[in-house]
Amino acid sequence: MFFRIRAIAMKEVRQLRRDRLTFGMIVGIPLIQMLLFGYAINFDVRGLKAGVVDEAQTSMSRALIADIAATGVLKITHRSQSVADLESLMRGGEIAMGLYIPADFERRRIERDRPVAQLLVDGSEPTIEGIANGFAAMPLTGRDGIYMSTQLSPKALFEVRTQYNPEKRTAVQIVPALIGVILSMTMMMFTAVAIVRERERGNLELLITTPASSFELMAGKLLPYVMIGLIQTTLVLILGVLLFDVPINGSLLALYVAALLFIAATLALGLLASTIAQTQMQAFQMAFFVLLPSILLSGFVFPFDGMPAVARGIAQALPLTHFIELVRGIVLRGSTLAELRIPAFKLLVFLGVVFALVTLRFHKRLD
Repeated sequence: MFFRIRAIAMKEVRQLRRDRLTFGMIVGIPLIQMLLFGYAINFDVRGLKAGVVDEAQTSMSRALIADIAATGVLKITHRSQSVADLESLMRGGEIAMGLYIPADFERRRIERDRPVAQLLVDGSEPTIEGIANGFAAMPLTGRDGIYMSTQLSPKALFEVRTQYNPEKRTAVQIVPALIGVILSMTMMMFTAVAIVRERERGNLELLITTPASSFELMAGKLLPYVMIGLIQTTLVLILGVLLFDVPINGSLLALYVAALLFIAATLALGLLASTIAQTQMQAFQMAFFVLLPSILLSGFVFPFDGMPAVARGIAQALPLTHFIELVRGIVLRGSTLAELRIPAFKLLVFLGVVFALVTLRFHKRLD
């Protein structure tokens, strides 16, 4: 019995050794993901984009802005003229937080009976409100003394005003982005095995003999799953509204256009994996290899701007990153596609490039 078990085990080892893709993933998946997530997952958020409106224009107000920037948590990228400008930047996803310093800043600072300034927070993003509350509790000091100290006054340094999620409910932040996560899981799995399954079942020969071109074959494989993806999008939206009371502040048409782009891009990525994999197991492994970084690096859990530059660069190559920016903007912030044209354009480019690669890799021959 021992010799028979040993013979089967040796057969499996030889088979794994011949299967270079699977053998590479045995080492590559834990190594790459450990390095990637060890650096990318960081609860100490740094470099969040922020805008400033300084109506006081005094030395102390400028010192306050400098001290906040010196913490490294916020990166002042925009200087605006009004709160309306800050809200417009936030609605378009260009900033995560806005600092408004009123004209009577000096009087507030001296009297210490109320907050000296206001922080506008994008409530559609996770953890950002906690960062703003941390700022509100800080006794920041300037060149000639304390702006506002919790030891000198019960009032916080800043008044925190949460935009788009005033009730501060986690479901409002998570449910819209879940559309993208669920679609990533299902769409990638559907198409990652598409070509491999045809080959294993012996149907690939029939497809090769048809007069349809490679482009037509790949497009035909995508279309049914696009409809499935739109049905799933509708289902998640209905459940989000009915069960979690998630508001839909933007246009449904814009949302479905964004979903259509994302579904097509994710399906094309799955097809690309299917043209590389030789077995269904390999296809599932490749889909998992893409899925986990997509969830952790896309901004679904951690603020995108707070991740290291290398992690943000990798995340730019993942369609979920751009879709989460689109869906949160449309559903929660009421943004238009014109305001979110950059992530929409990135999704469109990703779809074009990946589908072109799929078409080039799929040849109408058995080798």
